[in-house]
Amino acid sequence: MDTRQLRTLLAIVETGSFARAADKVALTPSAVSQQIQALESEVRASLFNRDNRPPTLTTAGHQMVEAARELVRATENALDAISGKRVVGTFAIGSVRSSAIALLPKAISRMVALHPGLKVKLRVGNSADLVQDVAAGRLDAAIIADNSVSLRELNWQPFIREPLYIIAPPGTPMTDAATLLESHPFVRFRSNVPLALMIEAELGRMNLTLNDIAEMDTVAAVTACVANGLGVSIVPHFAAIEGKVDLLRLPFGEPPVFRQIGLLKRPEGPRAQLIDELHEQLADVSGVYGVHAH
Repeated sequence: MDTRQLRTLLAIVETGSFARAADKVALTPSAVSQQIQALESEVRASLFNRDNRPPTLTTAGHQMVEAARELVRATENALDAISGKRVVGTFAIGSVRSSAIALLPKAISRMVALHPGLKVKLRVGNSADLVQDVAAGRLDAAIIADNSVSLRELNWQPFIREPLYIIAPPGTPMTDAATLLESHPFVRFRSNVPLALMIEAELGRMNLTLNDIAEMDTVAAVTACVANGLGVSIVPHFAAIEGKVDLLRLPFGEPPVFRQIGLLKRPEGPRAQLIDELHEQLADVSGVYGVHAH
C-alpha cells in the first residue's frame, strides 16, 4: 500500500462518496475504485459494503480508516522534519478537561496563523489515556497536570503556574478565608484528578468544618454553581475570572496554593519543534502566570 491509496480512502470517508472523493484527490472515479480495489487486495479484506448505496465501511474498513489516519499523519510529520519545508499535515493534541483548556483555542489560532497548512486535531480525555497515546505516537502532545505523568520516556514541561482562589457569589461581604469557607454552603469539586486532590489536601490541612451543599465533577460546573449563588468553592485563577460575573475572590492556602499544567511529548518526536512553539504560545496567552521554556 502507499499513501496515495490511504489518502483516497480517507477522502471517500470525508466526502461520503467515491465520486466526490475523486474530485478531492484529483483522480477519475475509475482510478479511485482501482486504488481501493488494490488496497483491499493487499489487506485481503473488503473495506466497503458495495451492496449499499452509497457504499458503507465494513468492520475491516473502519479499522483501515483509523490506521490510514495514523499512517498518513506520521508520513507528513516525518517529511516535514526531514525536508525542513513549511509545516503541513495534522497536529494531534490531547487535553484533560481543565479550565486551562480555555487557553488552547487562542494558542491554536496563533499556530495556524504562523503555519497556514497545518490542521489541528484536538481530543479531550483522561490523563492516563492521553499519556499512553503520546507514548504510542497517536498524539503529538497532550496537556496534562504535572503529577499525571507516569512514563519516564516522555517529557513534561509546564506552561502555566496559576494560583487557586476561594470564590463566592457577587455581593458576598469580604472576610478572611476560613470564615468565608465555614460560614457559607460549600460546593465541592469531587473528581479523581490532581486539582481536586490538591484542593482536598489543603482543606484537610486547614481543618475546617464545611457545610457541603453540592458536589460537581468539573470546574466549569463548580464555577457556575457559585456564580448563581449556591455557595462558595475553590477553583484555579482562570476559572475564577472566566465570564462576566464579578465573583468575590480570596487566595486559597497558606502559603497560597498553585497548580501547574504542561505539555507532554516524546523527546525525539517528529513534531518536537512544533510542540515547542505551541508551548511558548500557551505560556504567552497565560499572561503573568505563563511558564516559558528556559
